[in-house]
Amino acid sequence: MFGKILVANRGEIAVRIIRACRELGTRTVAVHSTADADSLHVALADEAVCVGPAPARQSYLRIPNVVGAALRSGADAIHPGYGFLSEDPYFARICAENGITFIGPTPEVMSAVGDKTTARHLMAAAGLPLLPGTTAPVASFEEAATVAQEIGYPIIIKAVAGGGGRGIAAVHEPGQLLSAYHEVRASAQAVLGDNRVYLERYLPSVRHIEIQVLADAYGNAVHLGERDCSVQRRHQKLVEEAPSPALDEALRDEMGEVALRGVKALGYRGAGTVEFLLDDDGAFWFMEMNARIQVEHPVTELVTGIDVVREQILVAAGERLGLEQADITLTGHAIECRVNAEDPERDFAPTPGRLDVYRPPGGPGIRVDSHCQPGAVIPPHYDSMIAKLIAWAPDRPRALARMRSALDELRISGRGMRTTAEFHREILDDPDFIAGEVRTNFLARRGGAAG
Repeated sequence: MFGKILVANRGEIAVRIIRACRELGTRTVAVHSTADADSLHVALADEAVCVGPAPARQSYLRIPNVVGAALRSGADAIHPGYGFLSEDPYFARICAENGITFIGPTPEVMSAVGDKTTARHLMAAAGLPLLPGTTAPVASFEEAATVAQEIGYPIIIKAVAGGGGRGIAAVHEPGQLLSAYHEVRASAQAVLGDNRVYLERYLPSVRHIEIQVLADAYGNAVHLGERDCSVQRRHQKLVEEAPSPALDEALRDEMGEVALRGVKALGYRGAGTVEFLLDDDGAFWFMEMNARIQVEHPVTELVTGIDVVREQILVAAGERLGLEQADITLTGHAIECRVNAEDPERDFAPTPGRLDVYRPPGGPGIRVDSHCQPGAVIPPHYDSMIAKLIAWAPDRPRALARMRSALDELRISGRGMRTTAEFHREILDDPDFIAGEVRTNFLARRGGAAG
């Protein structure tokens, strides 16, 4: 087992990892920017190292500073969390070259799943169902136009290096293709440093279902059921729940087995998520794989009783997965709402600032993952998340009732700060959401935000 782990992240996920390390008896090192010097993850860690000024590219994303902090502190492993360097195979290679264990898949596997066209090709070879589209980047607009005509409109253009809703555009008719093609390429180059794109059939009204997987280095793998992530704004998830209202036991087993087939074909190690699109007839298609812990992992933890972060660390330390598929049972229902410092009435513009009041909810079945406390600052430099509210109950109606109560009980205020809490309350009161009849175009249909 590791003696000391450096947490190469910030915010609630850094706090979450530090708490898992404490349970394992492992010491922790927090890295932070100058803007995060007083953050909770810094206070909770056994040691802390400043890795640069506020901008992420000069601190959390600066690999020499992060690896140097690990070497100076004597950390024998680095947990990247999500975002930042979590899916950077170059970073994983640098860790290995310096004798530091990267808590995640190998650089080779990370490269394969990070390149969305390579992932599609590998998953097709493993027998996973794919939507019609390309398994290689399109080389030109002319090729894109030809492929789009073959696939049939609507189509979706995606960045090869994309993820988290970045570098995506739906195209409903040929006249929209030229501008969308160049916009996605430009956005992908600016945000991801890679302007390659690919095309696939666009399904505007489907469910977004993801399967949580755990795998060790010895060929053992299990899935922990599914999460329904269909409430999205511009392809970014807002509300997640487990299990999905749409799946029965047979479909759950089928999707889980298909996900594990892909995981084993890759030789995957660690915690990961295989994402699918599901239609109303029960047909599903592979979309992508995320080679890291997900923001929404708590709903899976609450319905399975399994600490995903703990298992992720143990597998990285070389231990065999202590779980078999027969051990995995789903109990009750869990819902997660991401409360961000954003103004829904201004197209979700960030509203950074100091939290004058922060009072999280409590009570049976309520979990709050956050790095905030009264006086904490939500800086303008990073993600605007304040807290993740997660509600568990024996069934979905009671989980909804608990989440409504938690949102009502939550108190957050700061000068000029708005949050998404009331927006979530509106979602939970929507008749379609209450009925479990939500698709990825839910917000666009209700006119609350672009889907």
